[in-house]
Amino acid sequence: MVGYNPGVQGSACSPEEAALSGSAAGMVTRVLISPFDVIKIRFQLQIERVSSQRPEGKYRGIFQASRCIYSEEGLSAFWKGHVPAQLLSICFGAVQFASFEFLTETVHKSTLYDSQTAGVHFVCGGLAACSATVVCQPLDTLRTRFAAQGETKVYSNMRHAVSTMFRSEGALTFYRGLCPTLMAVFPYAGLQFFFYNVFKKLLTPPAKETGNSGGHLRSLVCGSGAGIISKTITYPFDLFKKRLQVGGFEAARAQFGQVRSYSGLVDCMVQISKEEGVRGFFKGLSPSLLKAALSTGFTFFWYEVFLSAMCNLKEKRRTNGLTKDR
Repeated sequence: MVGYNPGVQGSACSPEEAALSGSAAGMVTRVLISPFDVIKIRFQLQIERVSSQRPEGKYRGIFQASRCIYSEEGLSAFWKGHVPAQLLSICFGAVQFASFEFLTETVHKSTLYDSQTAGVHFVCGGLAACSATVVCQPLDTLRTRFAAQGETKVYSNMRHAVSTMFRSEGALTFYRGLCPTLMAVFPYAGLQFFFYNVFKKLLTPPAKETGNSGGHLRSLVCGSGAGIISKTITYPFDLFKKRLQVGGFEAARAQFGQVRSYSGLVDCMVQISKEEGVRGFFKGLSPSLLKAALSTGFTFFWYEVFLSAMCNLKEKRRTNGLTKDR
């Protein structure tokens, strides 16, 4: 069970164990969902309409974009920016889940609220994600830059990207898009944990709440459902973030079609609304929902698998220690 719950075996795992489990879950999940992330970012950054019925831009749909990227850039293009993305997933997973376990335990011990209610999970999940976002935003910016560039590459590797961006754009460039990110990540992560809690309770028979029989499969299903709902509700802010993160990177985007510069979040929203309409706020939603379903589902799945294994190992060692003492 995700979150502190003294009534369930294994819930007394430490924040350190939660951090390790979150890191491992993020690492495994990132390898699986990277292609969807690259396609989603390409769609988000395209000014022209993304449509197979009315083709205007370079990318017109998921399958067409996949064929285009593969033919022009090769199979490895679907994992462009994988190093910073992998570091992002490991770091974000560690901070988010450690913070979430700490916050739910604090709520349980310091207030009258039950730490396993959906409302508590919404607030704690949102706060935990905000903490992780502030820590990991530079890696997210690097991941976006790598995924956005085509051939010829602007950045040859992560060290080159960091040094080039720092010299030409300054340190604050690594925090481009932080405002819309924080505005989106609190409700997004909060809703993820909220709906995961709700779905898990709906699909878990009362007699099995303290066991793991079938629990990991339910985690996958519940996480996928939670990811789809939360992503749909908060998606426009993710698009705004991506547009802002590639500011100053226009030359590398020229081969993909039109480019735009934005002075800030409000200007970004106004320009997109005028030029691309309300539908422009949801460019890349299809691959994003596929990614969200897989990403959230696998994240919760692997988190509970790794955390359960670690807690069971700790309990086994404790039991063996007691046996030897006797």
